[in-house]
Amino acid sequence: MQDTAPRFGMVAGEASGDLLAGLLLAGLRQRWPSLQAQGIGGPRMAAQGFEAWWPHHKLSVFGYVDALLHLREILGIRRQLAARLLADKPDAFIGIDAPDFNFTLEAQLREAGVKTIHFVCPSIWAWRAERVQKIRRSADHVLCLFPFEPALLQEAGIAATYVGHPLADAIPMEPPKAASRALLGLGESDTVIALLPGSRKSEVRYIAEPLLRAAVLMHQSKPGLRFVMPVAPGLRELLAPMVDSCAPELPLALLDGKSHEALAACDVTLVASGTATLEAALFKRPMVIAYRMHALNWWRMKDKRYQPWVGLPNVLAREFLVPELLQDACTPEALAREGLAWLDDSARYQRTQARFSEQHELLRRNTAQVAADAIAQVLGRA
Repeated sequence: MQDTAPRFGMVAGEASGDLLAGLLLAGLRQRWPSLQAQGIGGPRMAAQGFEAWWPHHKLSVFGYVDALLHLREILGIRRQLAARLLADKPDAFIGIDAPDFNFTLEAQLREAGVKTIHFVCPSIWAWRAERVQKIRRSADHVLCLFPFEPALLQEAGIAATYVGHPLADAIPMEPPKAASRALLGLGESDTVIALLPGSRKSEVRYIAEPLLRAAVLMHQSKPGLRFVMPVAPGLRELLAPMVDSCAPELPLALLDGKSHEALAACDVTLVASGTATLEAALFKRPMVIAYRMHALNWWRMKDKRYQPWVGLPNVLAREFLVPELLQDACTPEALAREGLAWLDDSARYQRTQARFSEQHELLRRNTAQVAADAIAQVLGRA
């Protein structure tokens, strides 16, 4: 029994979850080379042999308004997935983030005797602390990305393990700047700005235009600047018309994916709040964090925050290490001003890079192996 490769049900709901799950699956395969994993996922999971019954972008929505527009389809997928997993129970189910989708599914499976693991503690330390009750009902074990999270969960009687962040293992301490610039056709002496408007359509609709207009203002101030914008799968048709409308003369390269190459190559990034801000910090790139959403979503969320920081580098630092421009403050003028400020203050730039290096060391824990060890404990196969 100890040598039998397990079968996992898994759900990752967007590009960042697919990235985390792909790295986790790589670690699990080192322990169990012939494991099976099935459910909802994306290309990085597929590269590790994952069988996707639905693509991850089906769940890639943000905020109350976007969720309501897709609610019927999402609930239908969850019902079908639950029925399939209950009819042929996996050894364990691993929900990768996507808490609004996964917690209900996990609770159903757990009640039916399936071991459930949730990978990525919801940010109960930032907002919506009521989710603790849902976590307790849903998850046998939570794998935490940040060192302060297990204690918060254990206070509520929830088993948890700090596994570090798999991106901290995957991203080198010294970013390959020269190699990435060569790959993207950029010169060694170019000053490069990366624009990262998010991986979801709902984000891009609200964030891409301010970033593009900010880039135009930055280019007017410093005509030698070059710009790159990674484009998540399926978003080029949405982004290309925005570029033509807002920044037709901007020296901008739209990249199919290649967000890590863009971050390694750039000097500064204007980046949508989310996992990409942590990626930027791990690449030691000073940034300006941007976010806009539907006014109703903002109204419902803004009073639920428990701390002043939104961006993950600032949460880890417990201070505003980098600027955050949210909602009405997220204007092209403010974005351009804060972006240019990084280029004009080398001492601040270097201090911030040093802090990012400290964060990188904190989060390096050989996540794939530590997480696989924790999952083996849950399965009773340690």
